[in-house]
Amino acid sequence: MKMSVTVLELSGNLDGIRGNELRREVSNIVSNGVNVLLLDLKEVSFIDSSGLGALVAAMQMVRTANGKFFVCSISAQVRMLFELTKMDRIFQTFADQDEFKRQVWTTQ
Repeated sequence: MKMSVTVLELSGNLDGIRGNELRREVSNIVSNGVNVLLLDLKEVSFIDSSGLGALVAAMQMVRTANGKFFVCSISAQVRMLFELTKMDRIFQTFADQDEFKRQVWTTQ
């Protein structure tokens, strides 16, 4: 099966409003047959509980469609949030898109 990868670059605050937008975007992406989704959080400065919930929902949508979900380029603040909430054990993260390409894209 050919790997269909979409990179979604988020920016600003990932809160309730942006979280709802993310859910809709991911739903559209999954319905278009993408089987690998990489969320690039390089430009995300803040994530609240609603945003974190949206990330979990996005991951579940992708996995339900038998896809793979990855996150890259998280800031120190986001990394701390992931560690405090144990999401660092759930989300597979990469330093940046280049590391993702080296470790995932080339192994498919």
